[in-house]
Amino acid sequence: MFGIFNKFFAFAGKQKGKWYKGIGFAILHSVFEAFQLLAMAVAIRGIVGNNMTGQTVWITLGIMLVSVIGMMLTRHISDQSEIIGSYKMCEEKRIQIGDRMKYMPMGYFNSHSLGNITAAATTTMEDIEKISPPALSKTLLGLIRTLIITIGLIIFDWRIGLITLAGALLFFLINAVLQHKSRTLSPERQKAQTKVVETVLEYIQGMSVVRAFKLDQDANKAMNRAIAEAEKRNFEMEISLTPYVGVQQLVLRLTSVVIVAVSIALYLSGAMELVLCLLMIVSSFFVYGGLEASGLMAAFLRLVDASIERVEEINKTPVMDVDGSVHRPKNCDIAFRNVSFSYESRKIIDNVSFAIPAKTSTAIVGPSGGGKTTLCNLIARFWDADEGSVMLGARDVKEYTLDSLLSNISMVFQKVYLFNDTIANNIRFGKPDATMEEMVEASKKACCHEFISALPDGYDTMLGEGGATISGGEKQRIAVARAMLKGAPIIILDEATANVDPENELELQTAIAALTKDKTVIMIAHRLKTVRHADQILVIDGGKIIQRGTHDELAGQKGIYADFIDVRKKAIGWKLSGNKVL
Repeated sequence: MFGIFNKFFAFAGKQKGKWYKGIGFAILHSVFEAFQLLAMAVAIRGIVGNNMTGQTVWITLGIMLVSVIGMMLTRHISDQSEIIGSYKMCEEKRIQIGDRMKYMPMGYFNSHSLGNITAAATTTMEDIEKISPPALSKTLLGLIRTLIITIGLIIFDWRIGLITLAGALLFFLINAVLQHKSRTLSPERQKAQTKVVETVLEYIQGMSVVRAFKLDQDANKAMNRAIAEAEKRNFEMEISLTPYVGVQQLVLRLTSVVIVAVSIALYLSGAMELVLCLLMIVSSFFVYGGLEASGLMAAFLRLVDASIERVEEINKTPVMDVDGSVHRPKNCDIAFRNVSFSYESRKIIDNVSFAIPAKTSTAIVGPSGGGKTTLCNLIARFWDADEGSVMLGARDVKEYTLDSLLSNISMVFQKVYLFNDTIANNIRFGKPDATMEEMVEASKKACCHEFISALPDGYDTMLGEGGATISGGEKQRIAVARAMLKGAPIIILDEATANVDPENELELQTAIAALTKDKTVIMIAHRLKTVRHADQILVIDGGKIIQRGTHDELAGQKGIYADFIDVRKKAIGWKLSGNKVL
């Protein structure tokens, strides 16, 4: 049990001061509560001794008043400190998870589902947020309250005090068994809760597929199974722990009965005064009240423990930005030197070397799965190379902090993601402190100012999650505006025009031309009119560069690029005539 408390206070971080304050006032609350025992002793002595005077009454009421007021104030301060500490703690941890994920290798997100990460930041953190204040507070308060009253009873009569202590120790023995049982059940409950989040997210994200292929029943079955499993694990935890909780309560009640019986026996034998006997009998009814509440909440401590472990799994994941320093590259030359990279057991890049001089354009083409996107991801350090070096400005990218490295790079992806926010804030994502004038200027260059202005709320228009409320071409142009506003000297275009409709393509090509002017450009594309004017073309297949050169050089060689040209001519019906596309 105390190991859980240590883990929790370590997890609380900066907020543990609030928890210490809450616990301190919880101790004072128990002290003020123990005053009631003193008040009863004064009242019982006055009644039994037949000398209940006005002074005795006022002393009794005064002690009770101090007790009640002290309990109210200390309980309020204790609860406020713990609740605020809990919410602040979870707020900081959620932000910490978000910040940490920015520096994790992209492979982490491939091997850990969205549902697992979402569950850790939502339902798991919510368990900590809501369960920890009552669980820790009532458990600690119950222990402290019982300890203080037991000490008081030992002072009044050591025999009754020892009986009270023996009952408490037997309670802790049973509670230890309960904690052990809870330790095995809580992780299973957490897994089931995570699975529910995973399946619900999968169901929602795949709704279009579900509807298109009439898979609603199959999808529902998977989600229903996950919900049923979570219900089963929750029910199993409650049923398994209930007997132990019942035995705990029985031990405390029986000990109270023993206290009453022994007190009466000692009085009848003349070994205890009537006043003390009555006080012990009255005390037996509330001596274990706090401990009973503690026993009921103790099982939840293990749940808090399991939840903390789940969150800490993310915080213990290795990050990439460890040894880097803030650097400004002397130029934007990019070079790969004998670079190899594998994802798990599959080699994606195999001993690749090439150079991209500053302010030149490089197109990367080749069959699907050949490693094109991986090359770009290694430049941006979404992954780290297993062997060799990726250089920027004659310095290995690993020597940069991720922030200082990525400040030099803007990326426009095939699948653009826009946040559930205003258009203005989505564009400002490239430069958060940009003025309205700078943002509008970038939007005009990206050919999206006109359609944004035509919207009812203009730049303040709220976009749906992922930008679902606008077309694909409009999303691409907003992404270009975002990259343009950032003003990075290196531009990476990963199939940026692949899925754009003909109506938007011309405007997007114009926007990209403005974006890439006087920049170092790396583009992945399958359209000849996109790559034919590149300063160099790299043809990659099976993780290796098998051809390199200009369009004219590669067009005259047998190989993948010539086949690529032939396929495109047949696919879209255009032909080459000199240097013109007809």
